[in-house]
Amino acid sequence: MNDPIGDMLTRIRNAHLRGKSTVKTPSSKLRGWVLDVLQNEGYIRGYEAATSAEGHPELEISLKYFDGEPVIKELKRVSKPGRRVYSGSQEIPTVRQGLGIAVVSTPQGVMSDAQARAANIGGEVLCTVF
Repeated sequence: MNDPIGDMLTRIRNAHLRGKSTVKTPSSKLRGWVLDVLQNEGYIRGYEAATSAEGHPELEISLKYFDGEPVIKELKRVSKPGRRVYSGSQEIPTVRQGLGIAVVSTPQGVMSDAQARAANIGGEVLCTVF
């Protein structure tokens, strides 16, 4: 797999389209950090470590719905393996005039765009969520 973050985001999008309550994805530290940001911002209920039938570590993500509609309306990968997107602290994009978030990987860890601007640090823009 060339793009593990893109794979996880696609699994979340597909599960929302099918109306699933949970979705599983292979486990990694970066995926966990991105999920921490999504959980802190209220886009998912949470996640927990699990093990697949073959014994591989997985993350089971609990998706969030409001009035039968998914909380996540749009989930886009910004920085891809073929084209990395880096932004300074003042150039981090705002998503839908501040209604959404951008997930940024900084030297201080993975955080939302508002946290990165407040800490005055830039980094790689991983994805946008609305």
